[in-house]
Amino acid sequence: MTYQFQNPPQEKIFDYLRQAKTIAVVGLSPRTETVAYQVSQVMQEAGYRIIPVNPKAAGQEILGEMTYRDLSEVPVSIDIVNVFRRSEFLAEVAEAFIKTDAKVFWAQLGLESQDAERILRQAGREDIVMNRCIKVEYYNLKRSSD
Repeated sequence: MTYQFQNPPQEKIFDYLRQAKTIAVVGLSPRTETVAYQVSQVMQEAGYRIIPVNPKAAGQEILGEMTYRDLSEVPVSIDIVNVFRRSEFLAEVAEAFIKTDAKVFWAQLGLESQDAERILRQAGREDIVMNRCIKVEYYNLKRSSD
């Protein structure tokens, strides 16, 4: 049997988005043509504060916000960590995540990791979304509340 991660129910995903104010985006770069940039820009325009996390761009501004090398350096409370890094890096991001007070670990569409899920759950972190686009879920939320 192949591993299959189970996302929380749709309503729970909507709750994450309703309650969130600050989204740290791991893998956000200044390159405007990337999906990470475009999705983050939409979420920022929707009223979320976007905090870029990218060691290569640390110290630069992306979308008007300072970029941090690592999640541990982000000086504000994080509601959602939205990850735009390949699946093989998710466990590493999960390790960084559990050292913060961030609430929701969110891996973008196409990204999933059994190791990351195990690391998070062993640390008692149960708010996990994988293989879902935060922008699509935000639009679904808007549609459902119209």
